[in-house]
Amino acid sequence: MSFDVKRMMKFEHNVGEKEKKYRLYGGAALIAVAIFTASIALLLVGMVLVGTGFSGWCPAYSGMNKNTCGIGASPEASAAPEENN
Repeated sequence: MSFDVKRMMKFEHNVGEKEKKYRLYGGAALIAVAIFTASIALLLVGMVLVGTGFSGWCPAYSGMNKNTCGIGASPEASAAPEENN
């Protein structure tokens, strides 16, 4: 597995909707814990998680050519819903 720096700078959406929620909630929880414990490291990790969850783009995923958008759902299935009579 190689890390592609040029691909990392494209800023394409590569974080799926479900993962966005997890990143936002986890990041918010880490920020809350960091406020009460005065931990700079937790604050930074929480801010990164909230930022990547909000934007839908993760630079590490881009560099590793990973994409979690639309996993488990094909474009054909969402474009033409079936009618059951």
